[in-house]
Order: sequence, then structure tokens, then C-alpha cells
Amino acid sequence: MIALSLAEIATVVGGQTYDIPDPAVQVTGPVVRDSREVEPGSLFVAFVGERVDGHDYAADVVAAGAVAVLASRPVGVPAVVVDDVQAALGALARHVVERLGATLVALTGSVGKTSSKDLLAQVLQRKAPTVFTPGSFNNEIGLPLTALSATDETRYLILEMGARGIGHIRYLTGLTPPKIGLVLNVGTAHIGEFGGREQIAVAKGELVESLPADGAAILNADDPLVRAMASRTKARVLLFGESDDADVRAENVRLTENGQPAFTLHTPSGCSDVTLRLYGEHHVSNALAAAAVAHELGMSVDEIALALSEAGTLSRWRMEVTERPDGVTVVNDAYNANPESMRAALRALVAMGKGRRTWAVLGHMAELGDEGLAEHDAVGRLAVRLNVSKLVAVGGREASWLQLGAYNEGSWGEESVHVSDAQAAIDLLRNELRPGDVVLVKASRSVGLEKVATALLDDAAVSSEGQVSGR
Repeated sequence: MIALSLAEIATVVGGQTYDIPDPAVQVTGPVVRDSREVEPGSLFVAFVGERVDGHDYAADVVAAGAVAVLASRPVGVPAVVVDDVQAALGALARHVVERLGATLVALTGSVGKTSSKDLLAQVLQRKAPTVFTPGSFNNEIGLPLTALSATDETRYLILEMGARGIGHIRYLTGLTPPKIGLVLNVGTAHIGEFGGREQIAVAKGELVESLPADGAAILNADDPLVRAMASRTKARVLLFGESDDADVRAENVRLTENGQPAFTLHTPSGCSDVTLRLYGEHHVSNALAAAAVAHELGMSVDEIALALSEAGTLSRWRMEVTERPDGVTVVNDAYNANPESMRAALRALVAMGKGRRTWAVLGHMAELGDEGLAEHDAVGRLAVRLNVSKLVAVGGREASWLQLGAYNEGSWGEESVHVSDAQAAIDLLRNELRPGDVVLVKASRSVGLEKVATALLDDAAVSSEGQVSGR
């Protein structure tokens, strides 16, 4: 964070200082909510959770080097005490971004936010110091913490914004007002909470409504609900996609033998070829979104194409591809799932597995409401239509819908199976995997299917060690 005195912080957040010998002492380290992340000079934010109360760690974090605690009650060590810790954290973030000389870029969408953010960060880092949302730190707590990690040297601040309902993105943009707003798509993620795609579009469009007249709205030309948001902003509009009228578009899209997308990138300043290191054709749209923002910020098409071609995966459990020594390829995409990302991952699996046996180890997709049965059934049917070799549906009722959809689509019999949990899936795969197989693991985060991918990779490591020791 930019250096701020405790007295200044107290004024910004409307708090009172307690047990602070010198209010002029500055916070020079990161602002954190996890006591394990404290460094010398930190400000520790004490939240009260369902199981843990951050105030209980106050003495420990100060002993570890924290300058003070942002708290809702006195804690016996230096503290700035406020009525509402979350509101105070947001006010501090707003104060810091107003002092920064950085350009704020905010992005939202139903699917692809984190992948697009990671691509954009790697592109802009080539131009100037860039700070961006770690993982999916995209809510009312994670977003201000990300903003507060910017320093005086930061020139680009990329902020991922999630929403669980109407008004959430409006709140986030109030904390960190963006100059550039990027909307990726409107899908069915969280449709059970919103009540329909049109309502999701209302919520996502709050981002472009927040933009200033001298800002830019970067919109997906291929998504009608996103394209229509052009009427909701006073900012200049730049379209990306594969549509002929997109300002930044892809042509000659294809997949390499490894399932990695390649295309020709067209921008208003020219064209250049791109071959991504990521897997799956769905990343073309993510790359175009990043390219559109980079173009808006003055990067040349050749600079953008080179940066995209060299960019990798920054966030864990998102299409992480690892090949075991025995030739089994494990694709860990277990961080989260919704119908759009499930379809994209299955298509990527099939593209990667040409000539090889493919396994789709899938769990339930959360927060689909009344659409849940139909969406799980449709994913199971798609696995059959794409000729995935084996479907392993993991979990309870929703997993049974996946398996039933596959069975009814193609009468697969032994090619689709329903197992109770991650351990049952691990046991099945250990018995049946063959060298050369490709295994996709994907579900909503609550299912914990990353355990399957981890176990398969740990098995390979143990086997490899045994081979070495036996020589």
C-alpha cells in the first residue's frame, strides 16, 4: 500500500485510535485479513467470521510486525476502531485509488473473469507496473484488499468484479471507480440467485453505467445481452469478438494438435498471429477481451500478440494441464463450474484427446435454481455427443442427473458411471486409467474435486520415485 499514517487512516475511515503511542507511525506494508500474511509494516483487518474472530489474533499480528489493527472494538494493542470494518476497508480503498496515478480497469462476466484477468495482467505488465486481483478476490472484501496492494509505482490496477445480485457491482465500482470497464458475457452462473439471464445482464451492466464520459466500455460483440449494454454507458464503446463488426476480432480460429487455440488478431492498428499456451477454444474470447483493453491503452498489435502468445495460467485449478510420466494427462479445472464453462471444458478435453481415451470426471454445478436438472442433464448429453470416452459423475442428486443425461443420450452403459464422492472417483480411476488417457476434473468449488486431480498426480510422483529407487 502507499504509505499512510495511522492518524490519516483513522480520519479516512472515521475511526478512533486506541493504544497508539505515535499516530504519525505509517503503514508501509500490505493490508491483510489473514494473520499468516502479516509482514512488518502491515495493517491487519479484523473481521468476525462464522468460526474465527480476527480480533483474537490482534496481539499475535502486532508481535509479527503489524503496525496496527483495523477493528470493531479495542484489542489491547494499537488499533483504529470503527463501527463497520468492511465499510472502513472500502473507504480506505477509495482514498488510496483516488491518490494513485493508476488507470483502473474493472472486468465482470458470468464465465472467464479470472482467465481473462490473468491474460490482461500479463499483457499490461509488459507496458508498465500492474497490480491485479489474485485468484478470485472479486467481492466486497477481496476487491478493496487488492486495490490497497497498489503502490506509487502502479500504473494499471486490474480489478475483477463478481456479483451475487443486483447492486453488488454498483457497490464495488463505488469503492474503486474504473476508467475502463470490460464485460465478458452474460451466462447462467448464479442464475438461481438472479432469477434469469436478463437480471444477470442488469447486474453486470452496472459496470458500464459507472464509467466516466472519457472512459471506455469494452463489450463482447458476440453476446447480444452484452452488446446491448452500449446504450447504458456514456463512455466510448469498443467491441471485441469474432463478429465481423468487432473492433478487436479473431479470424482463422483453429486448435493446434495439443488443443491450444491459434488465430489472427485484428485491431484498428493492424493484425498479428497468436498461438495461446492455454487449452480450449473458449480462451479465444478471453484473449480478445484482454487485447481490446491493451489496444485501448496504447499497445501495438504486435506487442499484444506476443504477450498473449507467451502468457500462461496464473490462478490454480483452472485448466491446469499436467502430463504424468506414464503419459496420462490430468486437466485440473476444479476451481468452479457453470454450464458455459462445463461445455467449454468438455470441448477442450475432446480437442486435447484426439486419438486418446478421454475421461470427464464431473460434479455438480451450484446455484442454478430451477434450471439445475435441465442443465446437468444437458452436460451429460453433451459428453456423449462429443464422444468423450468415459463420464464419471461424482456426488449426489445433481451428479445422478449428469449420469442419467449421458445414459439417455447414448445408452452408454459402462461408459458412464455415478460414484458417491471424490475418493470413490479416485479408486475407480486408479483401477482403470491407462497410459495415454486424458482426464478432465471439473465441478463447483464446494465439491472439492481438486482432490481427484491431486491424488492422480501424487500417484505418479510416488511411482516415479519408486522407479528411481529401484534402479
